[in-house]
Amino acid sequence: MSLKAPVPQPGILDIDPYVPGESTTPGGVKPIKLSSNETPLGPSPAAIAAFKAEADHLDRYPDGGATALRKAIAERHGLNPDRIVCGAGSDELISLVTHAYVGTGDEVVYAEHGFLMYKLATLACGGTPVPVKEQALRADVDAMIKAVTPRTKIVFLANPNNPTGTYIPHEEVRRLHAALPSNVLLVIDAAYAEYVRRNDYESGIELVSSSENVIMMRTFSKIYGLAALRIGWAYCPAGIADIINRVRGPFNVNSAAIAAGVAAMADRNHVEVAIAHNERWLPWVDAELKKLGLDVTPSVGNFVLIHFPTDKGKDAVSADAFLKQRGIILRRVAAYGLPQCLRMTIGTESDNRAVVAALTEFMGRK
Repeated sequence: MSLKAPVPQPGILDIDPYVPGESTTPGGVKPIKLSSNETPLGPSPAAIAAFKAEADHLDRYPDGGATALRKAIAERHGLNPDRIVCGAGSDELISLVTHAYVGTGDEVVYAEHGFLMYKLATLACGGTPVPVKEQALRADVDAMIKAVTPRTKIVFLANPNNPTGTYIPHEEVRRLHAALPSNVLLVIDAAYAEYVRRNDYESGIELVSSSENVIMMRTFSKIYGLAALRIGWAYCPAGIADIINRVRGPFNVNSAAIAAGVAAMADRNHVEVAIAHNERWLPWVDAELKKLGLDVTPSVGNFVLIHFPTDKGKDAVSADAFLKQRGIILRRVAAYGLPQCLRMTIGTESDNRAVVAALTEFMGRK
């Protein structure tokens, strides 16, 4: 009898494992890490205190329903807590939703430069990823509508999108939803919603409230500064919340994360300071990089997408190596189909000035 190794489900071996932003530089120099869109201000002091207080209760399981966290989120946004599902970051929620609704041969539609987890979660379920071409690095609603077939189960829309920083206005999101069959789920990934300062933007809460096939996802990893604790939340129709709760793990959000999330949600001032910091430094970084002759995609998030020339020695790969030698880590985004770009998180004042100074030298402007 011949021996064979266990065979994984269809799609698993097609997955290229997700590679996060780098954290170290050559020579062990303490880096300026601007590769993961983390807030430069860190978490609320109240969240840190709540996290530390949980050290006295590590022998106890967490509340399996994350009740206090769902209540805090609901009170902050005026929502029904029964329609909120919490997870270990938006990553887990994306996987849970895909697992619940996608099977072998089913299709999942998303914009070509959308978050990599949409593709990975789809492949893990045996589904077929359907990336759709964008227009000027923005989701093309007409093209996404045309991509929907009888096999489509989910349409993912990152709004704002990572890594481009672009968004589409609420009229376009509603037009996309209106064109979808009622059995197709629209998932709006609004991880960067708190940073957006545009009158024509909606995070998706309103659309969820009036629909039966829309989910909005948010995260505590960005503006709340709790990336290490992995906290995400989804606002769903009641029936979909029930489905996700059936497939998620019973203790998928730990006690320290719940406590810190509740405290972070209550500290409105900390969020406002973070918004103000981004409002000051996002346009400054954009303008300074353009002075160097670099194209920058207009962003409404806490990061910018920088386009480098294709000339040898001035391309994105060369820029990445140059910056790392100076202890600066940006994010290469070749995996997103953007090989000539680096993504830069908006950092502290000194971080931002250090990047501009280094790129000034790299571009031969001084």
